[in-house]
Amino acid sequence: MGFTLVLGGARSGKSRYAQTMAEAAAQDCCTRPIAIVTAQVYDEEMAQRVALHKHDRGDAWETVEAPLDLCGAINGLKSGDVAVIDCMTLWLTNILLAEADFAVEIDRLLASLKASPAMIWIVSNEVGWGIVPDNALARRFRDEAGRLNQKLAEASEQAVLVVAGMKLDLARV
Repeated sequence: MGFTLVLGGARSGKSRYAQTMAEAAAQDCCTRPIAIVTAQVYDEEMAQRVALHKHDRGDAWETVEAPLDLCGAINGLKSGDVAVIDCMTLWLTNILLAEADFAVEIDRLLASLKASPAMIWIVSNEVGWGIVPDNALARRFRDEAGRLNQKLAEASEQAVLVVAGMKLDLARV
């Protein structure tokens, strides 16, 4: 069916935009929207962030936790499903910390997305606009996130950038 990539910085409104679009599509399809979440909770601050996102979605949403096996969650979607994957940079962090092979995992992800019959919005942070990080791990993460976003954008049906709660449609160059 294709997917939409929703990019933006921290607190840009990208998750809210993806949720709004998925809720409207789910209502049209008479189905319950699915949130595929990639966060892992390691401290109280992250627990509060997860709780806030869950509260913002409300009880109408089904939640699937997929911090590492994102492909399994995507492969479980069926025709007529409407889903938001939030977010790719957290998933990438999980893959990095698990010392998995990025290229293999991203290829598997793209294959799952291309094969999925569901309507999907994928949320990802645009992290390359800031200063160059001061350590090798942070630079590697920034570089891998940029490469992942490029591959997702190339494979997407549509890509949008959300800044200050405002959406900008992106075009291929």
